Amino acid sequence: MKSWIPFVKTAPSVAVIRLAGMISASGRATLNDANLAPVIEKAFSKGKPDAVVLEINSPGGSPVQSSLIGARIRRLAEEKKIPVIAFVEDVAASGGYWLAAAADEIYADESSVVGSIGVISASFGVHEFLARQGIERRVYTAGKSKSMLDPFRPENPEDVARLKVLLEDIHVNFKSHISARRAAKLPKDQDLFTGEVWLARRATELGLIDGIGHIKPMMKERFGDKVKFRRFEMRRPIWGRFATNILDDVTQGIEERAAFGRFGL
Repeated sequence: MKSWIPFVKTAPSVAVIRLAGMISASGRATLNDANLAPVIEKAFSKGKPDAVVLEINSPGGSPVQSSLIGARIRRLAEEKKIPVIAFVEDVAASGGYWLAAAADEIYADESSVVGSIGVISASFGVHEFLARQGIERRVYTAGKSKSMLDPFRPENPEDVARLKVLLEDIHVNFKSHISARRAAKLPKDQDLFTGEVWLARRATELGLIDGIGHIKPMMKERFGDKVKFRRFEMRRPIWGRFATNILDDVTQGIEERAAFGRFGL
């Protein structure tokens, strides 16, 4: 009740948004703008927090969803004039680092993996297998590029060239975002946009993050021992526990483990 009494100073508060897992346009448990919008909006609005903390553990994923989530965080931070601080757990790579860069400051554990500022596209080709099985693929299109990168047909060099142009354009967007957010903190004489990753101490030296630190001690140091933490994260709907969704959950789990596995996690 104390917080309702006029002229009585309340304890500072920090809203903590958990961003853990793959970034994907689909999936109940994945990070995307549709799933996170109510979480982010509530974190910035409920109780007028002194700061919003992003608790990040993500190997990346969709560049569009990364951009949408990051843009929403920046819009609310600027509208409400609330500082945003990111703390990295195991990894903030690729789209995960895009989210971290939406913060005003980034901190990590000494063993956190940071970076992977690049773009990747992976597929497969099974046309030779189909041929050995005597299976004929039939595709009809209007527009010569409509079946671009069809995994059931031999790879077309023109398709690969078009894909590389798309990847380069997305990479330019990624680099622009990081350059704008980290600005003067990045070295002028080193290319950090190669897709390479670093541990936190080296990432600090390179200006990709601001230092080594953990949420509670740093926030208590900044706002005092009485600071209150309010946690906000996606809630899995109760219907997601039923067997009809088990296959989707298993598939997403395999993809996520493979993504984290790229960084030895």
